[in-house]
Amino acid sequence: MKGHGQILIPLKASLLNESEFYRRFEINRNYMLSLKTENLLQNFYLESGLVSWSFLPQDIHGGWESPTCQLRGHFLGHWLSAAAKIYANFGDEEIKGKADYIINELEKCQRENGGEWVGSIPEKYFEWMARGKYVWAPHYTVHKTFMGLVDMYKYASNQKALEIADKWANWFYRWSGQFSREKMDDILDYETGGMLEIWAELYDITKDSKYKDLMERYYRGRLFDRLLMGEDVLTGKHANTTIPEIHGAARVWEITGEEKFRKIVESYWKEAVDERGYFCTGGQTLGEVWTPKQKIKNYLGTTNQEHCVVYNMIRLAEFLFRWTGDKRYSDYIERNIYNGLFAQQRLKDGMVTYYLPLMPGSQKRWGTPTNDFWCCHGTLVQAHTIYNDLIYYKSQNGIVISQFIPSSVTWKDDKGNDITITQYFERKHGSFAYTAEKDEIYIEIQCKSPVEFELAIRKPWWAKKVEIEINGNSYYAADDSPYIQLTQRWNNEKIKITFYKAVETCSMPDDPQQVAFMIGPVVLAGLCERRRKIYIGERKIEEIIVPIDKRGYGPLLYTTQGQIEDIFFLPLCYIDQEKYTVYFLIDE
Repeated sequence: MKGHGQILIPLKASLLNESEFYRRFEINRNYMLSLKTENLLQNFYLESGLVSWSFLPQDIHGGWESPTCQLRGHFLGHWLSAAAKIYANFGDEEIKGKADYIINELEKCQRENGGEWVGSIPEKYFEWMARGKYVWAPHYTVHKTFMGLVDMYKYASNQKALEIADKWANWFYRWSGQFSREKMDDILDYETGGMLEIWAELYDITKDSKYKDLMERYYRGRLFDRLLMGEDVLTGKHANTTIPEIHGAARVWEITGEEKFRKIVESYWKEAVDERGYFCTGGQTLGEVWTPKQKIKNYLGTTNQEHCVVYNMIRLAEFLFRWTGDKRYSDYIERNIYNGLFAQQRLKDGMVTYYLPLMPGSQKRWGTPTNDFWCCHGTLVQAHTIYNDLIYYKSQNGIVISQFIPSSVTWKDDKGNDITITQYFERKHGSFAYTAEKDEIYIEIQCKSPVEFELAIRKPWWAKKVEIEINGNSYYAADDSPYIQLTQRWNNEKIKITFYKAVETCSMPDDPQQVAFMIGPVVLAGLCERRRKIYIGERKIEEIIVPIDKRGYGPLLYTTQGQIEDIFFLPLCYIDQEKYTVYFLIDE
């Protein structure tokens, strides 16, 4: 890992086919390949004049990809980034071939536009923005294309993608160079997306000084400086406008080592998560903006938890996990995978729900394959390509297992020995997090030659008790440490880890009598259309909400017991069209 200060280096894993994670990935990949290449490129063709309106296909993409939408073309960048990661993680030549063809077509568009501009929107949108005329987030739109180009170079070794991005950056270098600091700050008050991250990436790749200048020009002072002063700059502020800007600060710190940027990132996390809190799902926001700190009960609605916020906060947590090794960031990622990425993807066709409503009697509103293309449609296709990169990390002493995802990883130690770690669950027909009472995880280690290293396994926040066996021998007694740390000379070992769990409550910080129910990291949704009161009395929660079928094949169905009218519960991530309620009143 290039840069400064990362104590953990991510290792690329291979997902095992028999898992919920691979299933989700495969649904997403199939959707990506179903989209016609000419439709993905439609707005780039129109802008460059390679295709006129008269020759557009009848089935053009609609919604935010419509040629009349000012955000048109944003989705292709997400698609390219996702395709690049799929190729890097799976060696998928089919999707790489489609992506390489798209890059070739973008080169033609750039040539037709005069050799620099390759955007799906006209340059004049930036002139409008500079003189104060409203236009919908042009930086956000072009950032996605830049991101796709850079990722195609980084992860799919497409040199042409880098050349296109580098030529395009010349336009931004000239354009941004004409403004004073104050004027540039005014421009950056529009949604700038991840432009700072792009300039940092391109500086890291090329070492061209123009990108250093662009990083300085795109410094988001009106946000960053106030974060450094400890002000609450997030309450009521559009969340996903700012998170990509913080990603940029994170990459600037990794590349330059300038400590101020790390402090900006840490201050943002403190403001957004540590002090603000989050819903039981791990997500946040109502109507796309940050809610007040530790306030939830009056902020349950139809527009909770924007998918883009979930995805981008997972990315932010992963930065901080790499920098610190603090397992609370991995806990946060796990909670948001199950109750965000999974809960906001429909298994039937891979579609996304822009929001995850949390008010009583909610219902998910799913997108369509070709007629919506919301911003969350873009982060959807990226979200299910990142699992491989969240699981295993190389530390100074050995290997860290951060996420429990059926997978395998192989690397060489300092002496060139091949070491392979494979993890899988006992129940191969459903994710371990949907089983009742306990989850059994198996980890197999195979070494070409015996080698000593530390295996550090995250101890999840929801585990009530932990048992460990190595080659059938009981080895470990649970304590309060954040990791299960196993150091020995490894050769061909099999580890069995049993995490015991129970249904438990997750209460609102501003109303402890309103709670959600969770089993492990998974939120349970009640199949009812209004908030109900659940009577507990002297009994334990796990005696009130019990599984109907403990086998674990598919989603477990739960039910209440001893109530005036019992309620059925499903994992929130398996809710499709059903109306559901997440928070309930309890009477203790």
